[in-house]
Amino acid sequence: MHTLPKLLYDYNALEPYIDEQTMTIHHTKHHQAYIDKLNGAVKGTKLETMNVDEILKNINDVPENIKMVVRNHGGGHSNHSFFWQVMAPDAGGEPHGNVGDAIKHTFSSFDKFKEEFMNAGLNRFGSGWAWLVVNNGKLEVYSTANQDSPLMENKTPILGVDVWEHSYYLLYNQRRADYLKAWWNVVNWKKVEEMFKKAGK
Repeated sequence: MHTLPKLLYDYNALEPYIDEQTMTIHHTKHHQAYIDKLNGAVKGTKLETMNVDEILKNINDVPENIKMVVRNHGGGHSNHSFFWQVMAPDAGGEPHGNVGDAIKHTFSSFDKFKEEFMNAGLNRFGSGWAWLVVNNGKLEVYSTANQDSPLMENKTPILGVDVWEHSYYLLYNQRRADYLKAWWNVVNWKKVEEMFKKAGK
């Protein structure tokens, strides 16, 4: 059985950038719904007890009759479990350490990286995600549609932002750009650095 991960901070901890009501609904309703539908699809199969990230890395091995449900709802479960970790109260600022150096080396500056990342989120038509991933040892910014995960493409996510409207509509209405600008204030660079180091092993 796949279960809802506990948040490491309170629902109001990311205010004023992400409001308590959005966090509560996003975690307890949207994320829980992905888990419920994933569990319903994999019940009685070996996927029931597998780590969801491992399932997504091997998405082409999932039986055809449940593959789309697992792709959508397993992706939703994995993406959101990841998303909660890369945010934190009293966070934001610029990254330091290995990931900070790698970002500057790849994108020439942190501001250029932010611009590219923001564009990935803003230009995603409809619903989806913007990502910073490690791909063949190199950093890459791109976006995915719906609940598709970089893991399905053998890429390792180290930072990601949800640009589905349910992640920002209550506070920002249709203003995705304002949400993305505010979101930088809650990015947990310590966690990103940890994931970056793990991706390099």
